[in-house]
Amino acid sequence: MTRDAAWTAFDQAAAEAASARIVDQFAADPDRLGRMSVEAAGLYVDLSKQSWTRAAFNACLDLARASDVEGRRAALFAGEAVNLTEGRAVLHPALRAAPGAGFKALGQPVSAEVDAVRADMKAYADAVRSGAEMGATGRRFEAIVHVGIGGSDLGPRVVWDALRPLDPAIDLRFVANIDPRDMAEALTGLDPETTLVVVVSKTFTTQETLANAEAAKAWLAAALPSEGMTKHFIGVTAAPDRAAAFGCGRTFAFRDWVGGRYSLWSAVSLSCAIALGWDVFEEMLAGAAAMDDHFVSAPLERNAPILLALAQVFNVDGLNRPARTVAPYAHALRRLPSFLQQLEMESNGKRVHRDGTPVTRQTCPVVFGEPGTNGQHAFFQQIHQGPDVVPAEFVIVARTHEDAPESPLWSNALAQGQALMLGKTTEAATAEGLAQGLSEEEAARLAPHRTFTGNRPSTAIVMDRLTPHTLGALLALYEHKTFVEGVIWDINSFDQWGVELGKVLAKAILKDVEAGGPSADLDPSTATLMTRLMG
Repeated sequence: MTRDAAWTAFDQAAAEAASARIVDQFAADPDRLGRMSVEAAGLYVDLSKQSWTRAAFNACLDLARASDVEGRRAALFAGEAVNLTEGRAVLHPALRAAPGAGFKALGQPVSAEVDAVRADMKAYADAVRSGAEMGATGRRFEAIVHVGIGGSDLGPRVVWDALRPLDPAIDLRFVANIDPRDMAEALTGLDPETTLVVVVSKTFTTQETLANAEAAKAWLAAALPSEGMTKHFIGVTAAPDRAAAFGCGRTFAFRDWVGGRYSLWSAVSLSCAIALGWDVFEEMLAGAAAMDDHFVSAPLERNAPILLALAQVFNVDGLNRPARTVAPYAHALRRLPSFLQQLEMESNGKRVHRDGTPVTRQTCPVVFGEPGTNGQHAFFQQIHQGPDVVPAEFVIVARTHEDAPESPLWSNALAQGQALMLGKTTEAATAEGLAQGLSEEEAARLAPHRTFTGNRPSTAIVMDRLTPHTLGALLALYEHKTFVEGVIWDINSFDQWGVELGKVLAKAILKDVEAGGPSADLDPSTATLMTRLMG
């Protein structure tokens, strides 16, 4: 089947599915749950409450085949230049592969280098934790300040929040915002003599990161002897010469085939490897590698990242649903929605195909979310009763703390998915009002307000416990899902030119500020705002 023919069949199946009710599909298709749920790398993914019928599900699989998902997947793992606008391989799977793997980037072996950097990370992390590596005054490190932004910040933050012990031996804090308040909060209560600063920047030119790194360096310099200060300042970068020139006493490298939002598996997470311990970090890599193995080997119809991607494509392009909410029912995963916003929206928020021609369909939806049950008391009202259908994704952990299943927590997740699907008819709402003692008139008056249309889709991703292994698998699941969507939409998921223009203009505005005011070619609105803010 050609790609155009597959899209035509997809559109037809979507049009037919639009009037079908999800709950009715279980009776019409007794094997629906078995076919639309998958177990992979310690995760159970249930897509049976999605809006697709059996015919639409099959049309989605045909679209994946016609889009050559399998061929593009092979190109990714072979280290071909899948980031075609920048001529780069994209090899984050190489970062979590077992030692001795044979990954190549554009034909050049890279696994030996990955293994070497990983060994250096382990040695350094172990040395800091044991006290063999100490600060300028001979005291052990008790805190780490991780300085980065975007992919150099969100990935490690997710990892730390998800896996941190309640009373960590090493306190890890993050700074990303250029607002000085962020750095001030991070440094408050810390002792420079026992604080390690890890600066993460792929190019070591990122404005926000360098400004914050300068502030951290000044804080250290005010309290430490100059000859030993470099022990407190570590760089993680693809530009080690720039990091050394900046004043980093030691650097850990990663290559340009590691995209920022896919880089948490590299030295970018050095601070987490130190604060959590190397065994924890290594087990997270193993969980991600297990998901890699599943993604590469499982057939399309039993492949968790592919099915998760197809569900999103079906909602966005088949049913015109341009937003999706993610609700992790685990406090430790509270930053997952923010991580996914960058992973998915920076990767697939594109308006042209790989060949540069404008897209004719929608691409990435808006992604938003909050942890359950918090979100239930915020935006869930809209996803239940608003006029627009917003697909929901529930990440559910059976045991979030100690050994007892957190049934009051996960029962809410199950109830939300069920409520979105079933809804409540006006007749049921009227009967409910009567049962509560309302008059017939009052029950009828309130019934429209208590009615839920239902037939709203959701996906459940379930794990028994949030462990380093299941966290690694979960994050890799979303990485591969994002890649598959890019293949189907025929866009480049691995560049981010949309980030650059604002950076360039910010530098120009700063020059105007330094010169005393807006330049003549600045637009009236921006010029007025600048003047007002300059006071």
